[in-house]
Amino acid sequence: MKKLGLIGGTGPESTIEYYRQIEHGVQKLTGHFPNLVIESLSVFDVLGFCERDDYDGLTEYLLRGFECLKAAGAELACLTGITPHIVFDSLQEKAPMPLVSIIEAACEKAKEQRYTKIALLGTYPTMKGRFFQDVFQRAGIDVITPDEEEMLYIKEKIETELELGIVDPQTQKDFCNIIDRLRRDEGIQAIVLGCTELPAILNDEISSVPCLDVMNIHVEKLISMIRED
Repeated sequence: MKKLGLIGGTGPESTIEYYRQIEHGVQKLTGHFPNLVIESLSVFDVLGFCERDDYDGLTEYLLRGFECLKAAGAELACLTGITPHIVFDSLQEKAPMPLVSIIEAACEKAKEQRYTKIALLGTYPTMKGRFFQDVFQRAGIDVITPDEEEMLYIKEKIETELELGIVDPQTQKDFCNIIDRLRRDEGIQAIVLGCTELPAILNDEISSVPCLDVMNIHVEKLISMIRED
């Protein structure tokens, strides 16, 4: 099996889930736990680079993490957060090993489900940027985002609650209300959980439309690649 490297800490809660799901997913299929390595960075450093529009700085910050993973023997690697994918193209060109994109994996799944119009929830840079939307739109899938007030509310709750492992029932209800409005006003078919902390608060059981849990989708892709000869 290939040795996988994870850039973690973006945020810590999702990193824990990546580790748990990959380890047990591979063990279930093969009877063996995989060998992987984690380099933990800071989600707040990532968000700081984005707020300053310092994408060259963000690229260098993440590349140092990938160099550490390479030094530890990683043969392929990924980011465990979606926001850092804002510089994925640059990282893919410069990283010392192949990278596996969470956005490309999610887009493949959306095409399999024949979705043509989805909504995106995530961090503020993810919702406001084009790096996520462009991948889906090239596949013929329209991407709708919440209005500005809703995006700022989601941003606040991700940064002050979900990144810290806090799940507030009122926040959960408010997020579901945002999804309901997007379904009613925009005709969305599904919601993309475009932040790897969002599965802690949203799922198919409480959402009025299906949820694309991009972390789970990414994990499935990584497990298949770990097992490739």
